[in-house]
Amino acid sequence: MCHIFASTDPGLFEPATRSVRIAGVVTSLRLEAAFWRIVDEIAEAEGLTTGKFLSTLWDEVVEIRGDVGNFASLLRVICCRWISGEITGRARPEALAAAIVAA
Repeated sequence: MCHIFASTDPGLFEPATRSVRIAGVVTSLRLEAAFWRIVDEIAEAEGLTTGKFLSTLWDEVVEIRGDVGNFASLLRVICCRWISGEITGRARPEALAAAIVAA
């Protein structure tokens, strides 16, 4: 059983840093490649660029919570919830933010 996990392509858990504009400020986010794939998939499902999705999500989480905290960790949790089916396609970013608050 562990062989299935141990044989995971190292490229999937290699960290990758992307430069993005959030709240009008250019910043960098570091996620593993597998998570970036999922973030890109979510953005595409929403009909947004990845940058626009991230910026919109940030703004809406700030609106709901007042603070985002660790955005990279938030994105990883969103990705896990997306692939597990807790959050499905065509959910607006504000719906994703609300789902996170409800969890």
